[in-house]
Amino acid sequence: MYIVFEGIDGAGKSTQIRLLKEWLEANGFRVETLVEPTDSEVGKLIRKILQRPDATTDRIQKTLGLLFAADRMLIMDKLSDEKKVIISDRSFISSLAYQEPASWIREINKYAKVPDLVLLLDLDVKTSVNRSNQEDEFENEEFLTNVKVNYLEIIKDFNHKIIDANGGINKVSSDIKKAVAPYMGICPDCIR
Repeated sequence: MYIVFEGIDGAGKSTQIRLLKEWLEANGFRVETLVEPTDSEVGKLIRKILQRPDATTDRIQKTLGLLFAADRMLIMDKLSDEKKVIISDRSFISSLAYQEPASWIREINKYAKVPDLVLLLDLDVKTSVNRSNQEDEFENEEFLTNVKVNYLEIIKDFNHKIIDANGGINKVSSDIKKAVAPYMGICPDCIR
């Protein structure tokens, strides 16, 4: 199974991925986690470009769109391992939410694997901005509000669950487990 966590920055994706991985492993599943951008040379270049002061310009955004698509192609073999549960911190859905134009982003990602389940961690934008380090050009209220609206629209095209990420870590984790359990043959009513 290929499970993807999506959501605006600060929603708790990294923490919740770790907790879901531990829970699935405790239930006998082999689990591998991924993060986008990856640690490949392409992923490192993406991180470097994201730090540039001109990272929000149209030209740089299009360059980043192509690099993200290329970075995804490097992990396609991992996503075809049917003996593991793959949990990813982001996917091409992030590019659709963060970048434009959507038709072009879809085209350059047409070979990216579609997740079996998308977990959208829905966080209040003000909370996201308060959790951010304020060094990223993309972590401002206006931009993240638009991204959140994009996510809520885009997510309709995929098998998904929207998880309220405004609660405590344990509540969010419990909601995620309940969302994932039926796909894994685990009784959702047995989860605390």
